[in-house]
Amino acid sequence: MKNKSSEKHPVINKIILMALDILSVALCALMGLLVRFEMNMSHIPLPYLRAVQRMLPVFILVTLVIFWGFKLYHTLWRFANSRELVGIVGACTASTVFTIIYSYLTYNAVPRSFFVIYFIFLLACVCITRYFNTIIRTVVESRAHGSHARNTMIIGAGEAGNMVMKELMLSDKLDARIKCFIDDDKQKHNTYMHGVKVVGGRDKILEYVEKYDINEIIIAMPSVSKKITREIVDICKDTTCDLKILPGIYQMVKGDIDTSMIRNVQIEDLLGRESVEVDLQSIMGYVSKKCVLVTGGGGSIGSELCRQIAANHPRRLIIFDIYENNAYDIQQELKHNYPHLDLIVLIGSVRNTNRVNSIFEKYHPEIVYHAAAHKHVPLMEDSPNEAIKNNVFGTYKVAQAADRYGTRRFVLISTDKAVNPTNIMGASKRMCEMIVQSFNRRSETDFVAVRFGNVLGSNGSVIPLFKRQIAAGGPVTVTHPDVVRYFMTIPEAVSLVLEAGAVAKGGEIFVLDMGEPVKIDDLAKNLIRLSGLTLGEDIEIEYTGLRPGEKLYEELLMNEEGLQDTANKMIHIGKPIEFDEEQFLADLEKLYTYAYAETDKMKEMVEKIIPTYHIREEDRVRDAKKQGTILQYGDAEVGAYRPLRQPATLKRGE
Repeated sequence: MKNKSSEKHPVINKIILMALDILSVALCALMGLLVRFEMNMSHIPLPYLRAVQRMLPVFILVTLVIFWGFKLYHTLWRFANSRELVGIVGACTASTVFTIIYSYLTYNAVPRSFFVIYFIFLLACVCITRYFNTIIRTVVESRAHGSHARNTMIIGAGEAGNMVMKELMLSDKLDARIKCFIDDDKQKHNTYMHGVKVVGGRDKILEYVEKYDINEIIIAMPSVSKKITREIVDICKDTTCDLKILPGIYQMVKGDIDTSMIRNVQIEDLLGRESVEVDLQSIMGYVSKKCVLVTGGGGSIGSELCRQIAANHPRRLIIFDIYENNAYDIQQELKHNYPHLDLIVLIGSVRNTNRVNSIFEKYHPEIVYHAAAHKHVPLMEDSPNEAIKNNVFGTYKVAQAADRYGTRRFVLISTDKAVNPTNIMGASKRMCEMIVQSFNRRSETDFVAVRFGNVLGSNGSVIPLFKRQIAAGGPVTVTHPDVVRYFMTIPEAVSLVLEAGAVAKGGEIFVLDMGEPVKIDDLAKNLIRLSGLTLGEDIEIEYTGLRPGEKLYEELLMNEEGLQDTANKMIHIGKPIEFDEEQFLADLEKLYTYAYAETDKMKEMVEKIIPTYHIREEDRVRDAKKQGTILQYGDAEVGAYRPLRQPATLKRGE
């Protein structure tokens, strides 16, 4: 019954509009004579009156046909804009032109001014009948909202602000009362948009928030830079208003803006750095119809890599991960989203030489994205041997298999912590970069590394931790008030990795221009504010001190490296540091032995191999207190372990 009723409404609306148009044409034809003869019926000559009476039925019929052709009976007038108004003007003009032609062809003489007056009145009547409901609705709703309405400020008096305002006015779900606009364009100051004043630039935000008792601020500037957005948000977060934002300009291009796209300001909006833009076409062409292997494919970076690769039509996608729950989750997601994808999900460790070799021998992947690694700095400080086994020798064994079985390109996921490392995790990733450089010089495979900072939202990152602490009522723990980090989003990290794989020539270390580093303390305060809480009243921040291996700031490049530009202005190439490869590979042989002998001197051994790795003195003292029996360098039995095969000894197909 409900469906039948809803189907009748459009028909009823059309009938009502057509009836109103019939009355409008008749009234306008009469007014054309009345106005011409000073609103006195007795002054109208009888031939003119009879001529209009004879023509009126044809006027009405043809006008209805014209209005139908101009879709004046098919429009949802609640959402009408200037385009619909142009249609009304066109339809009324066409109707008037017809009356002129018909009058002269049928010799029904009327005053020439009749047609002008007829057009003006017809246009007015049609506009009133179409927009009357909207006008009444606006008045009634503004009164109904009353004191319950949310006083709203819109920042951005451009097209996006205009569209947001109209959507808010038409929405049945949002109780918004637009009080003012803010825009930095001085030419817009003291002008009005739909009756709402543009009161000034960003310097007026705090003043008018207080003046109009603003409850909600909507940032409607999808085309401005992230830096400007962050500056605006930095001002707004000093208020108690709910902060919302229109995400991006692509909705403007598609014309898809509506109130559902206005979201709360997120921590990503405070990074103040432009998003990384990637040539998706070149990536699609590179990955398409290839067999691609992603190690660590169930992790934060690995799973996003798999999603984007799957969308670009690979011949086969192989996910290799030791953690079965993560692997299962991404497997089910990809099966659902890409049912025709040739997807292979394998469980195993990159530390297992035979397992890695068997995968390469069976599937012969053409592209390898190596994302498998231990990444948690404090945990690796307490288990340095595991960091070396998994990160260093896991990378070595996968790279070795890539070389042996003819992989075209190998992409290592690295980190800014590899630069002048003060922790074993960073040192292990620096060794991974050196392994990649060594293999690249000795292999036909193109080996490349991609280095970036902290990833927002990844497993174990600071943002999810802060959110859990805020949800629990605090305190929010920050290691040091001055600690700073570079941040990027998971899609940005993956875009960089994919582009590196597409444009690499071999041996490069790709580095993202990550803008200004962010203070973790500010990040915590902003997240508290964006959660609707007040620092010092609702929740506290507790400073716990730097963790083992942690430093105040991270670097993206070592001093010796230099930067080389690429076609993407956000991506650079660091010049590889020269080192004695033969000595390095020999040291890896010894390190491999001692790692599996569970030496207590792993950090000191790595420090001898990586000149830029420096153990903090407090960490050295801490480790010394924990150590029991300490193996000296050279104490382990080498024969108990299978030695590493150096890349120089490998041959294709071996």
